Order: sequence, then structure tokens, then C-alpha cells
Amino acid sequence: MTETLQMIFENTEGRNSTISVADPNSELTPIEVEAVMDSIISRNVFDTTGGELVAKVRAQIVSRAVNVLGEF
Repeated sequence: MTETLQMIFENTEGRNSTISVADPNSELTPIEVEAVMDSIISRNVFDTTGGELVAKVRAQIVSRAVNVLGEF
């Protein structure tokens, strides 16, 4: 099963923007993720087509299972 951490932010135009991290540490806590999201906003390290990231919306871990039927 593949897991991805999705950190979802609001940008200056009021739209959501997602930063995804593959294979996050299984012992990651909500407090740690929140601290990283705060740091991303305060340092203004990412710019989106809708402007700067200005607020946290949500953080979630998405799990996905892939069953390969065949490779050709």
C-alpha cells in the first residue's frame, strides 16, 4: 500500500493548493505536520498560480493499494 501526506493550503485567491509528500514517516504526528505547514506559510517558500499560501486548510494521509493485473 502506498501512502501520501497531503498538506492543503489556501492561497491569496481563496483557492486550495496541495503539497504532497510520498511515503511519510509512519510515526508522524499532527503537531509535527502543523509545524511544517506553519513554516511553509511563514517562509513563503511556494508560490502558486493563485498567489502565496496564506492559511492551512487540512492535512491528510491518503492510502492507495494498486493491484497489477499484468505488465506488457
